[in-house]
Amino acid sequence: MVFVSIFISSAVGYRHPGSRTGPDDRAGGLDIGCGTGTNLLYLAQDRWRVTGIDFSGGAIAKARHKLRAYSPFPLAADATRLASLNLPGRYDLALDLGCFHSLSDEGRKGYALGLDRWLKPGGIYLLYARQPETGDDPPNLSKEKVIRFLESEFRLSRYEQGTGHPSAWYYFIRG
Repeated sequence: MVFVSIFISSAVGYRHPGSRTGPDDRAGGLDIGCGTGTNLLYLAQDRWRVTGIDFSGGAIAKARHKLRAYSPFPLAADATRLASLNLPGRYDLALDLGCFHSLSDEGRKGYALGLDRWLKPGGIYLLYARQPETGDDPPNLSKEKVIRFLESEFRLSRYEQGTGHPSAWYYFIRG
């Protein structure tokens, strides 16, 4: 969880949800590919209104259990159909630590449409993605390909090369 804290707090334009007023004005966080909810738990403990999406019903069941003291909205769903999901509101932050790069190009298009629908203007999209070792090595994505999928509605504000295996951290702002 310390890792997610550093990742989120280092994002350009990050605004702590505690600086908002009223219980219904909490910052909203969407974790796409949330798995068992570890990142959702970190955000919920920091007073975020959280929603998590994962294709695995088993992972979502574990996330619901892990977050039972909070009011999360974990949902077993297909991230490629994000735009058509019935989510509880728009979000200030979307987080993806490994889902986007695993999708087909067609799936990435659907994902990007949904991200555009659910992330508020000025919202932050934090993405971790594997990169190809050589050429176009599916399911890994080059920096150029990531930007191409998102450039119509998102501006890359920061990019950091990962360590260890080929990967990168992307910080996008929604226009």
